[in-house]
Amino acid sequence: MNYLRYFIVLIVLEFILPLAAQVKKNDIDKAIDITALQHPYLYFTEEEKQALLQRIETDPESQLIFEKLQAQCNMYIHMPVDNNIPVQGKNTRADWSEQDRDGKYENYYSRNQNNAFELAFLYQMTGEQKYADKAFEFADAFCDLTTWTVRAHEFPIIYSRIMPWNVPDDQVNFNFDHRNGDAGRIMAAVYDWLYPALNEAQRDRIRGALIEKVVTRVRGDYEFHWWATAYRCNWCGVCNSGVGLTGLALLTENPQLTDIVAESYNRINSMLNELGEDGGWQEGGGYWNYGVHTSTFFADALKRLTKSKYNLFKNERLKSNPVTFPIYISLAGGGSLNFEDSGGGRYIGSSHLINKLAAETNSKEAAWYRDDFLGEGNDIFDIIWPRSELKPTPPKSGSIHFKTIDWWVMRSDFKSPEKVMVAGKAGMNNDPHHGHLDIGHFVVHWQKEYFIRDLGSGGYDEKYFDDMRFDYPQASSIGHNVIFVNGEKQISGKLRKQSWNLEAGGEVEEFKPSDKRDYVRMNPTKAYPNKELKEWKRHIVLEKPEITVVVDEIDAEPGSEIEIRFHPGVNFEVQNDLVILNGKNGTMALIPLSNEELKVQPGKHASQYINVTNKFYWIDYFDAEIKSTTSKTIVATLIIPVDDLAEAAQIASTKALKFDGSGNVTVSFSRKGEVYLFKFENRKDGLVLKN
Repeated sequence: MNYLRYFIVLIVLEFILPLAAQVKKNDIDKAIDITALQHPYLYFTEEEKQALLQRIETDPESQLIFEKLQAQCNMYIHMPVDNNIPVQGKNTRADWSEQDRDGKYENYYSRNQNNAFELAFLYQMTGEQKYADKAFEFADAFCDLTTWTVRAHEFPIIYSRIMPWNVPDDQVNFNFDHRNGDAGRIMAAVYDWLYPALNEAQRDRIRGALIEKVVTRVRGDYEFHWWATAYRCNWCGVCNSGVGLTGLALLTENPQLTDIVAESYNRINSMLNELGEDGGWQEGGGYWNYGVHTSTFFADALKRLTKSKYNLFKNERLKSNPVTFPIYISLAGGGSLNFEDSGGGRYIGSSHLINKLAAETNSKEAAWYRDDFLGEGNDIFDIIWPRSELKPTPPKSGSIHFKTIDWWVMRSDFKSPEKVMVAGKAGMNNDPHHGHLDIGHFVVHWQKEYFIRDLGSGGYDEKYFDDMRFDYPQASSIGHNVIFVNGEKQISGKLRKQSWNLEAGGEVEEFKPSDKRDYVRMNPTKAYPNKELKEWKRHIVLEKPEITVVVDEIDAEPGSEIEIRFHPGVNFEVQNDLVILNGKNGTMALIPLSNEELKVQPGKHASQYINVTNKFYWIDYFDAEIKSTTSKTIVATLIIPVDDLAEAAQIASTKALKFDGSGNVTVSFSRKGEVYLFKFENRKDGLVLKN
């Protein structure tokens, strides 16, 4: 038996060590037969290209993508290539000057890079030299740029940024940014695809630019790049993928670059290790996509060239939950949760990324998400990475607690807009880069819109990533659906060049989903300085499919001014002791309950970005205000779909918040002839939902 156990351990170690151990240059040297490489080889070889051509001919989705690409490239053939580089503004995030505002430099940058990429792929698919010739013209213009790093990420603007987790405060070098990483990734493909059609001087033009603007800026100098160890930041994946793909693309001329390939493998693997045990990503959905998406290009190329010996798709965190995060933060009817700076205007993940993750991890849930949410593909890589042949299978439950980041989602199912979704978060205030001071915050989404909303990210102006970040309502606790005692706000675990406060934040103490009722209990107490607030626990119940009950336990000195804040996502009216929320396709009532005197008071945040072209605007909110009479204040809030004000008033007339001699609490009300009871048992550490 011991021998068998030892044998099993050896097999397991052989499988996991390439991922767990730091890969060295000589490991990559041994794994790649550089002498056998012939361009193209990053994403497909000359032999493998036949399968792509067959796919274009037989697969309707690929055929449409190709026909559109061909039409656009036939236009590019006749487009003059402007080699006069526009002047880049000095303050492109503040728009002080005309050069900051006119967009000419950005257009030059994006047009030349992207047109070269599309034409290069079309050359590979058709073999027509005219596409290669024109691709080189655009590539040549892009290579002529002095730098591929953009002004917003150079010293004068980025120096005062708060550095994220695992990054020393002392940072003075900013000559390589995520846009440079993207450029390296894209131009590596251009070089790989155009190589057979170019003469030596043309190859050297692109190779020289890749060496000058990617390789020599990073190689041997990782300790001077903040993003190199920022493993919980999307930049780590984006930048290292661009560097690693550049190294792979240049191996036929510069075989010594296997050192940066090894570095990219190690650092991207470390980033993937920071995915939550259930797939969550603290920066939010948009930045999950940016980091994982860009890393996938490098992962695919390296897996191919090393014949699967170095396979980042086998990273345990990625393999176990390749698409759990984008699935569960999706909104019925379109979009995704917009917590932190992540944005939420669309579903997370491009179709080709989800295709690839499904195929590499054998995820039937990924296949389901791809087919049911993302629609038809529209990208070159939808041809290269086609839909998987797995049977699409939805997750068993619509609710989840992302334990590592302490986000949670409660709902009946993924696709029914008429059923309420409630989502929120606890976790730590330890992401000063893209995080918000929002511990204990929640949103209510129904009928394709937020009735209680998150403000989303602020404008990315020149101060939004400095200490001033937490003065913006979008990032401050004042702009979130949390509580305040005597105006005390939440604090960040990190400010610029100050020590970390590793205790700033909160936690989900209990998460209990079921078919009929979901329940979460959060303790956000330590997200505050605790000079005014002594303790706060927030309980949220979703009585499926559409009733939300919130119970707040607030400990503070008697006589404290308590504000329970809500940001409406729709038009609202304060009607005495309740609020009517009027959406496009439905109406909700927000009804607070307290045994102390309570007043609903509307307010506005003043919002002005440090940008001359962004206009000032007001942000509406309303508070349930209480002056506490005891050391513990209990407030319940009902958020319920109603037909009109009359129904809301009827529900409000039946509301009750009752306490027994043991401190147990019951919230009750009647609606449409049915009585609802929510019983909370008073235990040593506070209330717990009992029924």
